[in-house]
Amino acid sequence: MSDATPEINTQPKPSLFMAVLPIALTLGLLLVQLVVFEDFTPHIPLAFGIVITGLLALFRGYQWKEMEEGIFRVIFIGLQSVAILMTVGMIIGTWILGGTVPVMIYYGLQLITPSLFLVVAMLICAIVSLATGTSWGTTGTLGIALVGIGSGLGIPMHLVGGAVVSGAFFGDKMSPLSDTTNLAPAVCGTDLFSHIKNMTSTTVPAMLIALVLYFIIGLGYTSETMNAQGIEIYTAKIAETFYLSPVLLLPALVVIGLAMKKFPAIPTLFAGVVAGSLTAVFAQGASIHEVFIAMQSGYVSETGVAAVDKLLSKGGIQSMMWVTSLMLIALGFGGILERTRSLEVILDHVLTQ
Repeated sequence: MSDATPEINTQPKPSLFMAVLPIALTLGLLLVQLVVFEDFTPHIPLAFGIVITGLLALFRGYQWKEMEEGIFRVIFIGLQSVAILMTVGMIIGTWILGGTVPVMIYYGLQLITPSLFLVVAMLICAIVSLATGTSWGTTGTLGIALVGIGSGLGIPMHLVGGAVVSGAFFGDKMSPLSDTTNLAPAVCGTDLFSHIKNMTSTTVPAMLIALVLYFIIGLGYTSETMNAQGIEIYTAKIAETFYLSPVLLLPALVVIGLAMKKFPAIPTLFAGVVAGSLTAVFAQGASIHEVFIAMQSGYVSETGVAAVDKLLSKGGIQSMMWVTSLMLIALGFGGILERTRSLEVILDHVLTQ
């Protein structure tokens, strides 16, 4: 299990119909879940997809042990992403408890103008994600701060979210520290920097187009659109709840600095957890137990202002369990499809058309 290199599969290939059938049946279950039950959790349909694929493979002569090896081989490849997600959950909790995210919101509300906010948000997220190699870490920490700032400036949340995600995903795709950017060339048999170079022809133009569009959209938001009363409530409650100082930006600087020194992603992010914990204890007066709770279950804001509490009540390992469990099940589904040669047959058919 420590070797992620796939073994040569000597089993005969399925027909195109048998290769597509488990995917089609799984998609059918997903549609029932989404449309009929109006439930947007795809975990159980994907889990049944593994069962369906396994039963069809048993009919074709596979043994369970063979399929199990395929499932866990692919899950093993994705475990680094799972570890990163869990660490990001701890970062979010400790950075809010320690005041790092609140101080970003506080200063951002005072410094960023509405017309340039979307462009600035996208560029900042791109730079941070490029330096850290994680879109999850960027959106989960800096993204939360930017959502708070955008809300105070009167900018719709769907635009703020789009700018944050656009910048974070661009940086993640182009970062040599990104797990997925390293995984793709490793699986395809090429080197990392050739992979990054080949992505520039599509990724950079898309980024530039998005920047132009966000600049044009941002021109429609001026100081007149700002919710001055809302900003005052945000800043007052944050200042009342947290000790605020530029020193609280230290955890973010630690993560960016280590990433730029090309430290591995997981130790870099965990250094951010430790730095956030230290600011929580020494700057905010939190106890060690409160820090552990923030890491496990996230920070719970109790300012009395619903908008502020909703914004700051986030983080913790448990907040990442939904997407972590989905990732593990999806990887297992992909693993059994690969092991039973369904994906191989479909890919061969696509390439020969």
